[in-house]
Amino acid sequence: MLPRHHDPILAIATAPGRGSVGIVRISGKSLGAWGQQFLGRALRPREATYLPFNDAQGQPLDQGLALFFPAPHSFTGEDVLELQAHGGPVVLQLLVARCLEVARQTNSTTGRPCLPALRLAEPGEFSERAFLNDKIDLAQAEAIADLIDASTEAAARSATQSLSGAFSREIHGLRDALIHLRMLVEATLDFPEEEIDFLQKADAQGQLDRLQNSLRTVLQKAAQGALLREGIKVVIAGQPNAGKSSLLNALAGAELAIVTPIAGTTRDKVQETIQIEGVPIHVVDTAGLRTSEDAVEQIGIARAWEAIEGADAVLFLHDLTRANAIDYIAADAQVAGALAQKLPKSVPIIDVWNKADAVTADLPSPTGVVLSAKTGQGLDALRQALLQTAGWQAAPAGGTFIARERHLQALREVDAHLMEAAAHLAARAQSLDLLAEELRLGQNALSAITGEFTSDDLLGVIFSKFCIGK
Repeated sequence: MLPRHHDPILAIATAPGRGSVGIVRISGKSLGAWGQQFLGRALRPREATYLPFNDAQGQPLDQGLALFFPAPHSFTGEDVLELQAHGGPVVLQLLVARCLEVARQTNSTTGRPCLPALRLAEPGEFSERAFLNDKIDLAQAEAIADLIDASTEAAARSATQSLSGAFSREIHGLRDALIHLRMLVEATLDFPEEEIDFLQKADAQGQLDRLQNSLRTVLQKAAQGALLREGIKVVIAGQPNAGKSSLLNALAGAELAIVTPIAGTTRDKVQETIQIEGVPIHVVDTAGLRTSEDAVEQIGIARAWEAIEGADAVLFLHDLTRANAIDYIAADAQVAGALAQKLPKSVPIIDVWNKADAVTADLPSPTGVVLSAKTGQGLDALRQALLQTAGWQAAPAGGTFIARERHLQALREVDAHLMEAAAHLAARAQSLDLLAEELRLGQNALSAITGEFTSDDLLGVIFSKFCIGK
């Protein structure tokens, strides 16, 4: 732990703005004496005490509840003091100022501070201390932020699963199996003169196969959890008047974008996050793609291409009422060619044929999804196509856990090391030292997920993105 981790810290733990209740949280060592000096009485552990919070002159700033959680039975593993006052911003700032003032008081005889220095907490520092004091692991700490930021019920429930340790237990199971396999390999290396083949007798190949299968199951579940956390960015693109804004409104269930018969109505990006079976879908409506002399529309078209190039999937919207028009077909082909040129092959393009309600003539069955943004016909088919494109699978009975891109990268790294290990195991005696090294690297990658093997730089990046007070 760095020296700063030993300083008592405080912060407002509730969200900014007005509310009925606001909380000032303090964490550090030996807070009992600090609380007695500030509050004028000793607090009983884990018992709410109603009292005034006084200023330096003994006048009440507010009245509220004080709770004291002595170490190690607290969120951070240190002494924690929570002051619950009325939730006005001014009241809470006055409380914070008074706490800092109390910490600066000095002994009249020695001139030294009576209490340890108290400072304002940095973002995520309470959760960081909980991690450093082994109250939670790194995956659980990240789940706290993910639970706060969850945009759907499914994401919130999955984050709760991770916070309870579901993801960490999966990782620990993989790590224990990997450590056992390492032990067998190391034993063979340490005692090469023994006639007993440790690896064959212990079914090392079978253990490695089972470990790889278990890893891929966890990787698949983690990918689903990452999808719940991040969602996918879907851009609606196409020619003017194809019904892009109408489709956004239909998917969102609200009139978000202006819809008129005039071509080029949409001049800028309009974005809304919807959820389909709990998966966040960030839908972006864009300006119609065409050649234009209008300077404002040109800017909108440029922004449309910018959004398209950053998309995870593109809905290429076609107008069924103009599907037989030669000029429309040519313009559609031009847009399709530009999409193919600008997008990586990994980004799927879903053809969506709109205005099915307005078609009177018989048309050939187009490839893609046929719908009417006006009536809602075909919207469910589009939603399922989006889920399929995202790679979503229905959650198992036990639910899933939230995961991040760094978790997926670590699991893929483990998978790569196990594949190398399998190749070395097949070579047996000639490559046992390389086999042991691949298993060691795989174990380190697993341990980085829970924080047992990780760098201070990574911790700084992770916790700096937390809100202050958490």
